[in-house]
Amino acid sequence: MTVSRGARDERRMGASGAAAERTEEHLGGAEAATESAIAGAKRGNRPEQAVLSRDTDLGKTEETRAVIEGMVDGLNDHRIADIGEFFADGFRWMGNTGCGTKNGVKEFQENWQKPFQAAFHDKVCIDEARLFMGEWAAAFGRQEATHGGEFMGVAPTGKRIEIRYMDFWKVVDGKIVDNWVMVDFPHVLAQLGVDVFNGEGWEKYDGRSEG
Repeated sequence: MTVSRGARDERRMGASGAAAERTEEHLGGAEAATESAIAGAKRGNRPEQAVLSRDTDLGKTEETRAVIEGMVDGLNDHRIADIGEFFADGFRWMGNTGCGTKNGVKEFQENWQKPFQAAFHDKVCIDEARLFMGEWAAAFGRQEATHGGEFMGVAPTGKRIEIRYMDFWKVVDGKIVDNWVMVDFPHVLAQLGVDVFNGEGWEKYDGRSEG
């Protein structure tokens, strides 16, 4: 069979076009890889995020809610001796600086609950927001109390004060196993006339703007 010059030219053009397309695809892929590498370099090696909570069992949400709500009611009832109802044997309470770390229910009772209730009387805990996700719960809010005992070297003033806090809890098998805590003790001390930042707190920048 004889192939005309026109047909041969069409074949050559088709082959050239396909080759050009492959080249463009290759260049496009290379450019994409280069852009990805540049973006990665700009970001740096980012740390892995949310490792502790990413595999939570969402089916446990309501169980977690019941445990946390019961525990907060127990704290508002000033329960100490039987507060272990809500906590696992190996429970860990991990606070910010000034609050310390309590390992086990006994340390929580002796080294947090009792000193706290000795310093602050007529205390009520008010969670302003709560979130529940599987085995995890979080809250922030305030405690309202009367400064009726020595607190961090400050003699009782009788002042009614606000104690702000944030909590993250992990609940396993119906018991709290971990509690990460932030309590705003500098704010408490400020209400008692003590500035722990000696005038250098960054509130001094509040309300300022450039230009």
